[in-house]
Amino acid sequence: AGEVMDPHKAVVKSVKSVLWRILIFYVGAIFIIVCIYPWNELKAIGSPFVETFTKVGIPFAAGFINFVILTAALSGANSGIYSSSRMLFRLAHEGHAPKFFGKVSKRVVPNKAILGISAGILIGFILNLIFSTISKSASSLFVLIYSSSVLPGMVPWFVILIAELKFRKENPKQMAQHTFKLPLYPYSSYFAFSMLFLIIIFMFINPETRLSVIVGAAVLLFATILYFIRKKKIVK
Repeated sequence: AGEVMDPHKAVVKSVKSVLWRILIFYVGAIFIIVCIYPWNELKAIGSPFVETFTKVGIPFAAGFINFVILTAALSGANSGIYSSSRMLFRLAHEGHAPKFFGKVSKRVVPNKAILGISAGILIGFILNLIFSTISKSASSLFVLIYSSSVLPGMVPWFVILIAELKFRKENPKQMAQHTFKLPLYPYSSYFAFSMLFLIIIFMFINPETRLSVIVGAAVLLFATILYFIRKKKIVK
């Protein structure tokens, strides 16, 4: 919104296109797979995508899916570097991170923050290689680190929903002239709230994802305590 010429048109177009992409590439793909294979037999057949492509007569299905997964992983890493470097840049300007990360290049790019995030990824990659050669249970370490970001990653969605409910309540005049309102408000926001809570409950019930909730909650608690300690010092 802050980087386009006409945010009123660009943001609306972007939101609508993202909605259709989710429906086609995620919901649509799962719908096709469960139409071909029973959901309770998916674990037995290996990769459902590979099996689906093989069934329709594409012999190089495994290689094609691996290429798609690799592309998606690189895209996800690129997106992660972009968003986290901007966050680090912002934190540096607010005094919550070293000022070094708040500098920009001649092209007005936060290159120091990008290098800092990239260095973190490189350290993680090296540690993964070292631990995997030392112990076969190194994958559990990766799961533990990854789990720490799952629950905190859901928190912004709760904040967005709360912010929208509060903003609409306190600014009725601005909302009356708004050109792009969320349909079915406020029921859509309450529905999203309930779905997020339901996901967390099921994550805790499921033994495979319970670790994500526990570790994520511990990280959130630690970050909250650290924030209040720092805030108290700043006030003093």
